[in-house]
Amino acid sequence: LLFQEKFNVKSAGLHGGKIITKKELGWADIVFVMGEEQRHELAKRFPTEYLRKRILNLDIPDIYTLNQPKLAKLLQHKMKEYDEVLL
Repeated sequence: LLFQEKFNVKSAGLHGGKIITKKELGWADIVFVMGEEQRHELAKRFPTEYLRKRILNLDIPDIYTLNQPKLAKLLQHKMKEYDEVLL
């Protein structure tokens, strides 16, 4: 997982593969989503937990597959924008 040397991270999605659960959402201090559609879907699936979380939009098109090198570069670039928030 990216950023695991700096933070305690987990990865999950809304469709296919590893689906996010209520428990995982409850575990997170900050949740990053790729886009607004994902933010809205989290709010719909987990309304109570959603209101208690800081959810940040990375504004990355959801067109990439897991571990795709281009996605990793985009994530690293976008996360630099949140350095102050995270430290």
